[in-house]
Amino acid sequence: MRMLRTAAMAALMVLAGACSPAPGPDRRPARMPVAPSGGWVYQLQGYPGGQLDELAHVPQSIAVIDLARDAHGDYFRPDEIAALQATGKLVLAYVQIGSIEEFRPEYAGLRAEHPDVILNKWSGSPNEYFVAYWEPRWWELVLRPRLDQVLRAGFDGVYLGTPLAYDEAELLLAHGRDREDLGGAMVDLIIRMSEYAKAGNPDMRIVPQNSPELSHYPDYTAAIDGIGVEGLFVRATNEPCIQDHCTQNLAEARALRDAGKLVLAVDYAESDELIASTCARYRADVPLTWCWCWTPRR
Repeated sequence: MRMLRTAAMAALMVLAGACSPAPGPDRRPARMPVAPSGGWVYQLQGYPGGQLDELAHVPQSIAVIDLARDAHGDYFRPDEIAALQATGKLVLAYVQIGSIEEFRPEYAGLRAEHPDVILNKWSGSPNEYFVAYWEPRWWELVLRPRLDQVLRAGFDGVYLGTPLAYDEAELLLAHGRDREDLGGAMVDLIIRMSEYAKAGNPDMRIVPQNSPELSHYPDYTAAIDGIGVEGLFVRATNEPCIQDHCTQNLAEARALRDAGKLVLAVDYAESDELIASTCARYRADVPLTWCWCWTPRR
């Protein structure tokens, strides 16, 4: 998951039923789910000089960045976030809720004092482990402090990574829970995070990444403001998404959009031809008022 997303993504689209005018330097996006024009940028590392100056000059109107400039404990300051917001951008903090990487500042303490909170290694990501996210200690030791930092820094919202832990965590380590129970526990956690964050800032945006099927659980859709969905048409990298779950994810994304939620979609295509065909599929297969596609830097 630790990668320079702006370089890896070939087509970025914001799916929405309506679009607002592009915000200028003195006019911040009013609220989601109305999609600001200009698209979104997703960068989790590689900030030049550890600063956000480069992001401030890109045209996208939504920026997803890590909570910390080094992905460790060097958190972005309120003045840095405010400067990025002053360019008209809505700024979301990337926060993992179902997994933890070895380089995160909380990892060593968890491994030493609460090893049962750390579960199986995630085969899809090096040095990353799923966690017992239903454990109160995960909330108290990791997530609540991260949300407090989000609020202190003045982010507009949180982009919640790895809700898919409910479907990937090893069942043998889940203390007798089945997948249905794990899904419910993930929904409960996201609702708790939403309530906590919005108590600190009523305008805080809650945007989970992937697992749109969680919307079938009660109260989930009401607790979120949008969702990020990866690889609806093209998986990493240049791999057409033709499996049954791709069709299901597309249907679920449409349903959330129709419920008034902002859907941030990204597909991993690199060639100009595949980028063009992917954008055409969005326009044809997903009824949109507006769609924006972007070719990565080469």
